Amino acid sequence: MTECVPPEIAGQVATARAAIERHLGATLDAIHLFGSALDGGLKPRSDIDLLVTVAVRPDETARRALMFDLLAASAPPGHAGGMRPLEVTVVAHGDVVPWRHPARREPQFGEWLRRDLEAGIVEPALADHDLAILLTKARQHSVALAGPPAAALFEPVPARDLVAALLATVAQWHAEPDWRGNECNVVLALARIWYSAETGRIAPKDVAAAWVLARLPAAYRPVVAAARAAYLGGEAGVATLSGEPLAAFIGYARRTVESMLSA
Repeated sequence: MTECVPPEIAGQVATARAAIERHLGATLDAIHLFGSALDGGLKPRSDIDLLVTVAVRPDETARRALMFDLLAASAPPGHAGGMRPLEVTVVAHGDVVPWRHPARREPQFGEWLRRDLEAGIVEPALADHDLAILLTKARQHSVALAGPPAAALFEPVPARDLVAALLATVAQWHAEPDWRGNECNVVLALARIWYSAETGRIAPKDVAAAWVLARLPAAYRPVVAAARAAYLGGEAGVATLSGEPLAAFIGYARRTVESMLSA
């Protein structure tokens, strides 16, 4: 179904797929493209989301080789060369089917790990609450680059586990060090979680932010508006996304979401 891959990222997706097949091919069950590439359209700083499913957990040699190869297939946000950031998550099918929460994932590649990977550090497999959200997204809308459709490969994530995952995500953000350097993404993530808590659905970042803006007290709107504008326009730094205004919005959004999801 490669005809469904947006042309602007087709070459980069093919490069990433070749690296995945080179190191995991013997055990590969599926590769799914999901996220911004399919929902709402790619924005200037959007990444490329790939979910890789294998029949057998990769050994340490395969894990490390894949992570290091993906470095060359990805680029930091805003890179001038036309490449986008990759986010590649690997799961063993038997670790997510039958479903359990939190489920174990194998290696995950993302640009936030570039410095560690360049230093030779590859994180171990771990139980990750975020898989409940990720698999829900993939089942909702994805393209199978290899293997069967996600809805046929994975079981639905129960609502209680999706709620638990959303609460665990929100709980990460207590104080400025928790969002330093990632301010825009945290604001937009909170908007998406708020939207999901209210509607039970998952929306693109800009759509969720617009939805939240219509429901937000006026004092907090500049922060969400700035994050949405940065996402749509590719602006890396916005003065509004800092200091007390940012902390106040994050605190308000956390309390609102936690109240909704804990009801």
